[in-house]
Amino acid sequence: MFISGQISINPETNEFIDGDIEIQTEQVLRNIKAILEAGSSSLEEVVKVTIYLQDIKDFALVNKIYSKYFLNSLPARVCVEVSKLPKDAKIEIEATAII
Repeated sequence: MFISGQISINPETNEFIDGDIEIQTEQVLRNIKAILEAGSSSLEEVVKVTIYLQDIKDFALVNKIYSKYFLNSLPARVCVEVSKLPKDAKIEIEATAII
C-alpha cells in the first residue's frame, strides 16, 4: 500500500489544522494510521516512511511523536527539509506498507 504525502488535514471537516509541529505531526500520523486500517494494514506493516519538514530543526520533536506510533516496528525512514509544503504545512509524511 502506497500512502501519498499526508499533511495535517482533519478528515471530518477536510480542513487544514494549522498548529505547531507537534499538533501537525500527531494529526498526520493519525491520518496515516486510519488510512492503513481502512486498507487492511497497520502501522506495524509500514516498511518505509519519508518525512518532509519545513524546518529540519523540528526533527527531534517529530521523532518523539513518531516513536509513539511506531513502537514495535522500525520502518526505513528518510527525513528531508523542504522549502515549501502544501497549505504552508510544517510536515508531510508518505508511507509504504504491506497489506
